[in-house]
Amino acid sequence: MKAVVFTLGCKVNSYESSALVNGLKELGYEVTDRLSFADLYILNTCAVTAEAEKKSRQAIARVKKYNPNAKIVVCGCAAQKSPQSFLDKGVSLVYGAINKDKILDILNESGVFFDDGSEYYQKFNVCSGLKTRAFIKIQDGCDNFCSYCIIPYLRGRSRSRPIDSILKEFDNLNAKEVVLTGINVSKYDHQGKGLAELIKTLSRYKVRLRLGSLEDNIVDEKLLSALKELPDFAEHFHLSLQSGSDKVLKEMNRKYDTAVFEKSVDLIRRYFPSAAITTDVIAGYSTETDEDFEKTLSFCRKIQFADIHCFEYSRREGTVGARLPELKKEIKRERMNALIELKKELKEKYLEKNIGKVLEFLPEDVENGYTVGYTGNYIKTYVKAALPNELCLVRLTEPFSDGAKGEIVKSEN
Repeated sequence: MKAVVFTLGCKVNSYESSALVNGLKELGYEVTDRLSFADLYILNTCAVTAEAEKKSRQAIARVKKYNPNAKIVVCGCAAQKSPQSFLDKGVSLVYGAINKDKILDILNESGVFFDDGSEYYQKFNVCSGLKTRAFIKIQDGCDNFCSYCIIPYLRGRSRSRPIDSILKEFDNLNAKEVVLTGINVSKYDHQGKGLAELIKTLSRYKVRLRLGSLEDNIVDEKLLSALKELPDFAEHFHLSLQSGSDKVLKEMNRKYDTAVFEKSVDLIRRYFPSAAITTDVIAGYSTETDEDFEKTLSFCRKIQFADIHCFEYSRREGTVGARLPELKKEIKRERMNALIELKKELKEKYLEKNIGKVLEFLPEDVENGYTVGYTGNYIKTYVKAALPNELCLVRLTEPFSDGAKGEIVKSEN
């Protein structure tokens, strides 16, 4: 029997799909994550934006072209949000966004199944074999209820994975880098042990550790000290900002203001002066004025982010923000374009600061004759040499493509 697990959306979805692949293999399936002919398709969907939800529904038609008689299972945030829209397209089984591992126990069922998500559930560890980078999910759900975001209503309340389970997965990894991921990693808390305590526990592993997206409130001396003690920490902090206007932040139900955010950035740079600090920013939230948007651009320049993930506001039914009238499309698009231009400007400046520096580099792939990978501070680097998947040192020599060229200084071995 052949199966395909196809993923849309975030890194957490990718991790959960890997768990499903692992479980299907244990059940005797021949499994791939590429769309191709199969007897069973599991589509792991996304609903973070209206466009993501649309693509999730369009995936049904795509798999039917490969095998119209296959069983189709849909899970994830879009499935949780609008199950009937998938049943109407001929899907056999619709499962929600919580505890997706349980799908493997009901593959012969049909209909709609949701889990209440009262506890963290992990049936399969994701053994990444010889992959260069591995993602390990440590937490699920979110308690923030930001006014623009539908995810807490779909993923449920925050719940954290037991430390013993995380360590078991680390023990089975051969990857050179591990990324800790979750819906809200900052809320990790298992039996009173938070993210800093988990980091201390992971210091026994000689692997480059990278953090997923963080909320501002987790940044303190305790966490940064724990990160500083790691054998190898990838100096990259992704702190979600969303707006540089205190008024809009309050209306978004964010739990900080720009002054607090700036203090967190200053603290990070005290511990890690060369760290890449990246962020998310939403352009065109319903209450955002021209003045608010200018404050956002100004604040981003002040912080000097290494990169910005730019999002045009997408109204999500069921959120507080959905009750507000949207800005005109042309206003949102104009602001989005301005934000993208700023992103390019800041990214180039950060790259220029790193030209000539010697940085730790992890080869991952080959593109057009270059070995390609990322430095610890997440600069995509191109090296004109064939390299094994081992950590090595490179000197960045010049900007190139979407990153920089590098030359080998010293290999790990």
